[in-house]
Amino acid sequence: MKYCSTRGGVHGWNFRDVLFSGYAPDGGMFMPESVPALSTETLRGWRGLPYTKVVVEVASLFIPSHLIPREDLEALVGTALSGFSVPEVVSIARLKDGLSILELFHGDTLAFKDLAMTCTVHFLDYFLQKEKRRATVLVGTSGDTGGSAIQSAKGLSGLDVVVVYPRGRITPVQEKQMITCLEDNVHVFAADGCSDDIDQPLRRLFADQELVQSHSLMSLNSVNWSRVMIQLAHFIYAYLQLSGMEQVEADTALPELEVVVPTGGAGNIAGGYIVTQMGLPLKLVAMVNANDIVHRTVTTGDFSMAANVKQTLAPAIDIQDPYNMERVFWLLLGKDGALVKNMMEEFQNSHRHSLPEYHRKLLSQSLSTGTVTDEGILETMRRCWEDNQYVLCPHTAVAVWHHYNCPHSPGLNRCYIATASPAKFQAAVQRAGLTFHLPEAVRVLDKLATRYQNLERSLNWCKDWEDRLREKIQSVSSARKNGVTYYN
Repeated sequence: MKYCSTRGGVHGWNFRDVLFSGYAPDGGMFMPESVPALSTETLRGWRGLPYTKVVVEVASLFIPSHLIPREDLEALVGTALSGFSVPEVVSIARLKDGLSILELFHGDTLAFKDLAMTCTVHFLDYFLQKEKRRATVLVGTSGDTGGSAIQSAKGLSGLDVVVVYPRGRITPVQEKQMITCLEDNVHVFAADGCSDDIDQPLRRLFADQELVQSHSLMSLNSVNWSRVMIQLAHFIYAYLQLSGMEQVEADTALPELEVVVPTGGAGNIAGGYIVTQMGLPLKLVAMVNANDIVHRTVTTGDFSMAANVKQTLAPAIDIQDPYNMERVFWLLLGKDGALVKNMMEEFQNSHRHSLPEYHRKLLSQSLSTGTVTDEGILETMRRCWEDNQYVLCPHTAVAVWHHYNCPHSPGLNRCYIATASPAKFQAAVQRAGLTFHLPEAVRVLDKLATRYQNLERSLNWCKDWEDRLREKIQSVSSARKNGVTYYN
């Protein structure tokens, strides 16, 4: 298994190289050069496997055994997923009228990011220990990724973690999960802007190959292939559990499962699209909030950023740059790196690209979309409670809106992805007129000390933020080399 860039300039990298990278050197995103196929026999053989075993099977398709032997892979994944609050790691809520919700939020930070993040960090630590070296992780977050990266990597001797979050645009719980971590290897910045603003200096830092190489700089955003790879598993697990495949005769085609995903940066929906290319019969639906670029792209071909990111009740998907769509486009367009390079560079330079109608039709055949207002989010949360006494987080409500407003095709089972616990979004829960008992881990956050640094908005804010982050990366790297604890 070798990896290449979606923009055609890099080929032949192995999993270890890709794991320790952010964007590819040509600005693209890493993908497997060939996508492995899942046969009907393989899927039937996986039926009944626990989630952790599904993760191992999926990861083994993309990580050669000479890099991580099967025994080590099983141990790494088992250890990574051992701390979740439910025995199966993920769980399925089967509610009224065929509403099936795949709960992916039973990790330390109560968000689906914990699943892939913990596995990815364990892979990193595995190689760092073998190679007796260190790395620096740089993460921009719209709310959940930062906390998950911090919780997964805090205290590890081989990693420094630098996280940047958008001040005032995430919930108090999301913020406190980051700024209350006082471990020496964790460095948190609060930026005066939105998550798309944060992406700009981060892209420039990752484009500096001298900085990347000299300080072993890498990403734990869903830019990192390992994050997306692990997310393939919950689509496959959902299919094995909810498609009804066990009711189909061995010599007939497998049934389709509709999977509805709240979508922002599009890492989750990209994972869903990849497994369809592997042969899994899914019907994918990407649901968005008022930041509707994915919806406009699919329905009209308008792949363009709005003037501003709109703040909504679902802040983790308040994103106008769905960067993982580049992976979808690459597969959709026959792995044409030159074509993807041109369209993505146009988008990055002008913040807009018009998809040709032929390409838009191809995309719409693989992906349906919908958009939900804040009032729609609240109405969905209320109705789900009234029908089921089940509290949704606002992001999950963006997906479940589809259940209440789009006719259910007879014979087609559906699965809705629950990306976070409602405990993280108390303001939205209260606005819906509902209550939710907070877990102890959330209640204690208010009592903990905090540490972070500000990135103020200036006339030349992008360059200023880049310089501040570059200085931090260089400082922590230098301090660790010299055996100094550095956390200012």
